[in-house]
Amino acid sequence: MKDGKVDRGWLGVQIQPVTKDIADSLGLKEASGALVVAPQENSPGAKAGIKEGDVVTAVNGQPIKDARDLARRVAAFPPNTKINVDLWRDGKQQTVAVTLGNLASDAANADPAGSDQQDAAPAAPASEKALASLGITVSPAEDGNGLSVTDVDPDSDAAARGLKSGQKIISVNNQKVASAADVGKVIEQARKDGRTRALFQIEVDGSSRFVALPIDQG
Repeated sequence: MKDGKVDRGWLGVQIQPVTKDIADSLGLKEASGALVVAPQENSPGAKAGIKEGDVVTAVNGQPIKDARDLARRVAAFPPNTKINVDLWRDGKQQTVAVTLGNLASDAANADPAGSDQQDAAPAAPASEKALASLGITVSPAEDGNGLSVTDVDPDSDAAARGLKSGQKIISVNNQKVASAADVGKVIEQARKDGRTRALFQIEVDGSSRFVALPIDQG
């Protein structure tokens, strides 16, 4: 009423919900928090060191239930408020300090926390077997960034979770991949760590999302 406008805090990260499958792939005990798909360039979150693949688990010590909860919490703070954000990264909890921006002036059309995106030949190499078990065929992306999906088994979990030919795999378990061998190594490590799922970052038309796929334990 004083200024004739509503100022809301802005974190500036694209987010999506943490499903049970995603929680399993990251080693989280509970399917809660908000998964960071990407921090917006020069946003408060990016400047504070928040990265894609991080899970925001709490703000100022208060647990975050889901992506929408994070958006509401951030919007409730005035701009320039300094908050502590708890993150789950690489299997460990850490905290970063963030000075929020102004949603109205810094991100005219953004959501308070960013975007809430509501998931008889010789034996084949292990990497090819890993991808075959997922029902995915890939080739190196033409731009050198990730892998292009060239085929998806229509009866696979990958297809059920929306993967299609023409999409790109940017990372697996938050590790950049440029070949089938890269994917195989990450999945093998996930098996050794006792994980039953791997987290794939998928890019479609310039935007990305995360999908957790079950991995063969055999």
